[in-house]
Amino acid sequence: MTHSMQNTLRHAMLFAMMCAIGVVFVTPLLFMFASSFKSDTAIFDNLTSWTAYVPSAEWSLANYKAIFEKSDLPAFLLNSTIISVCVVAGGVLFNSMLAYSLCRMRWRGRKEVLAVVVALMVVPFEVIAVPLLSLVARLPWPGFEDGALVMHTGWFNSLHVQIIPFLANAFCVFLFYQFFRDIPPELDEAAKMDGAGPWTLYFRIIMPNSGPVIATAAIVLFIAAWNQYLWPIMVVQGETARPVQPGIQQFFGRSNSWGQIMAYASVVTLPVLAVFLAFQRQFVASVAGAGIKG
Repeated sequence: MTHSMQNTLRHAMLFAMMCAIGVVFVTPLLFMFASSFKSDTAIFDNLTSWTAYVPSAEWSLANYKAIFEKSDLPAFLLNSTIISVCVVAGGVLFNSMLAYSLCRMRWRGRKEVLAVVVALMVVPFEVIAVPLLSLVARLPWPGFEDGALVMHTGWFNSLHVQIIPFLANAFCVFLFYQFFRDIPPELDEAAKMDGAGPWTLYFRIIMPNSGPVIATAAIVLFIAAWNQYLWPIMVVQGETARPVQPGIQQFFGRSNSWGQIMAYASVVTLPVLAVFLAFQRQFVASVAGAGIKG
């Protein structure tokens, strides 16, 4: 067997394996989306057939209409969108700034801070949830009463309590740090010769050359913010600031229809798929680049 034939066979096997893995991940999504257009009777009648993964002949939008009537889904979606966008925007900015400081600047204690960042990557959120809850219960926040500015104690039942604690992300800091290390330092030296300072280097040299890692961090932060469940349950008791994930629990108490549950899950899943598809090229480039550079 020639070398070219071996390469062709290897590529064919790799392609077949990737297709098989893709089918494993896509099949549940197809079932969820298809079931969201069916009645409960049609869902259970088609479970043993391939038609379970495609809309039936009598497909309708009744399930989607029902989820908007039985829940405050538009408000939940708006809250989750605001939280996710703020976490992504602030997280990309703050995490990249810390990574830039750790990677491209020299100051005392830099290695110790980097070690702390790496250590925090293995600490699950459940470990710090209760101490964080105790902290936000005592923090002040400005508000207005009778037209006067007053300071309220506690961040409960608000959007900012679901945003601010998650702006810093140890994984994203390390991700930016690793990427910034591979940007040639000669760019910094050339800019410094032209009188550029740290802020100019960060905004005009480092960040414009960091598109793939920015997209990767945006996906990581968006998924984490959109899928928040434990923390909102702990800090949000009312309806005003509730995001979509805890809203699912509320919807389960109002409906036992599997078609409506699949419709709710489809609406919640679509934004995550949209964000990934929008940034997939940069995400793949970032992962591939990290693999090539070792």
